[in-house]
Amino acid sequence: MDVELVEIAEFLRSYRPFSLLPEEVVDSLPAKIRLSYARRGTQVIAPEAQAEHLYMVRTGAVETNAPDGQLLARISEGEYFCIQAMFRDGRALNRVTAIEDSLFYMLPFIDFQNLCQQFPQFDYFFAPHGAERLRDANVHGRGPMGQDQDLDLMSYQVSQLLTREPISAPLGCTIHEAAQVMSANRVSCLLICDGGRLCGILTDRDLRNRVVAAGRDLNQPVDSVMTPNPVTIQAGNLAFDALLTMTQRNIRHLPVLRGKNLVGVITNTNMVQKQTTSAVFLVGDIFKRTTFEGLAEVVSHVPQVLVHMVEAGATAHNVGHVITSITDAVTQRLLELGEEKFGPPPVPYVWMACGSQARQEQTSVGDQDNCMILDDAFDEGAHGQYFADLATFVCDGLNACGYYYCPGEVMAMTPKWRQPLETWKRYFSRWIDEPEPKALMLSSIFFDLRPIRGEKALHRELEALILEKARRNHLFLAHMVGNALTHRPPLGFFRNFVLDQVGGHGNRLDLKHSGVVPIIDLARVYALEVGEQAVNTIERLSAAEEGKVLSHAGAQDLLDAFEFISQTRLIHQAEQIRRGEKPDNFLSPEALSQFQRNHLKDGFAVVKTIQSAVAAAHNVN
Repeated sequence: MDVELVEIAEFLRSYRPFSLLPEEVVDSLPAKIRLSYARRGTQVIAPEAQAEHLYMVRTGAVETNAPDGQLLARISEGEYFCIQAMFRDGRALNRVTAIEDSLFYMLPFIDFQNLCQQFPQFDYFFAPHGAERLRDANVHGRGPMGQDQDLDLMSYQVSQLLTREPISAPLGCTIHEAAQVMSANRVSCLLICDGGRLCGILTDRDLRNRVVAAGRDLNQPVDSVMTPNPVTIQAGNLAFDALLTMTQRNIRHLPVLRGKNLVGVITNTNMVQKQTTSAVFLVGDIFKRTTFEGLAEVVSHVPQVLVHMVEAGATAHNVGHVITSITDAVTQRLLELGEEKFGPPPVPYVWMACGSQARQEQTSVGDQDNCMILDDAFDEGAHGQYFADLATFVCDGLNACGYYYCPGEVMAMTPKWRQPLETWKRYFSRWIDEPEPKALMLSSIFFDLRPIRGEKALHRELEALILEKARRNHLFLAHMVGNALTHRPPLGFFRNFVLDQVGGHGNRLDLKHSGVVPIIDLARVYALEVGEQAVNTIERLSAAEEGKVLSHAGAQDLLDAFEFISQTRLIHQAEQIRRGEKPDNFLSPEALSQFQRNHLKDGFAVVKTIQSAVAAAHNVN
């Protein structure tokens, strides 16, 4: 082999997927490859032109534009173009122009096809779209151990745990008649209904404690011993949520509804049969603790829960759901302890989570973001001290557990964020009607709200106002788009990573603010456009697709990018925890394999493309 062919072979071996091919195959390719040179400004490929080669940039750079002129990508050394043409019988889709003097290696179409047929790794790499490679990486790249049995409850829906039709009795029956129905059907609980509506539940424990032990007359009506208005769960919820509810409420039977219709009941026996997760036991332990120190001891196990889930191959969505469930439980327990300490609330209130806790996307124990909505009957002179004491108690308790005080003081202990409903309505009306920079910053925080404990109707009334005003105000939405575009993926002009050079994070990627936050910001804008109540990013993107403000392909691409970037972040944090380090969001590209780097670039490229589309749709520069 002459010197030039050797040089080509060595160059090919430096880049995937050629580096994955057998040595002898790579050595055979230089003789088939053509060389082509293009001066700066030269059109290399025109839309709909017949492209008979896969192009690899040896030196220089090119730019790919859609037929309408929209910039799609800039491609530099070691990267490829005309990939889609290879899957469209050689017909090019876009325009490719040299933006530097460039040299290309050109692999003929027939040889490209042969390699795809012979080597799955080669065919996989050149999937028609980067987003599809990303999607496949999310499916097959979960982790070395595969799916752990302990995570079954994060994939099962409640409906999948139902084993029989619900056994019920009418509200007018006696205790004796109810017990006969339970015995005949060999069940441990009986659902009491009034005209098809669930109104109570009778369990074997009720019969033991409230009937036998109390010496009740069996001819008394069943409603004298049943539990009225029992806690229920929807059939479409995760089994994990059912187990969490049963643990928190210390109940063994949970009726299941589909809408308003009763479809069955699940028991703790169902749960044992489907395995459990350590997080649920942590939540159960939380509700037994009575001091800050005791709660902090339980929360100290959260990092190991994260490590376990990552090693078991859990999705980023499931990890966020579980970690946030622990934070929710700590908050609820602190509110319970606070009300025991200071007495019952003088007027109704609801404690709200903000930020990542509201979105159920927490990955570790971080700062707290919360607020309180008070009933409009609130009177500062009569009630102010009670709510100030309660909020301070809870925020101090969260801080003691490791959820440190918010640096921006977005906490219920700050008087401004502990206000009556009418005041909150004025806040949001002003932020939406006058979208100046501070208002946009606050909107980004407080548009992610989720009730944790209290009178949830207060939040529903505020939410209805927010969604209605935001959806009708196009100027506000445009400003929110501009604010969302302040977070850009760390992908440079030539599809190279742009590394963080400041803040002591030396040449590392910020996987939070430059990785997942741009997608979170886009999802928030889409949710406001369609008036979607959900605050979880995945749910918002799905709603955007249903609301026709985001295409099916765009939604899937963003979902896959969000999962892959989030997974990369979680794996990084789990490795830090295993080394005894404090987890952060800063990752050196050198710690990634070329496979991971390529897919991370795919994810960032997807986000940049969608950002450009959203900016154009709202006339934002």
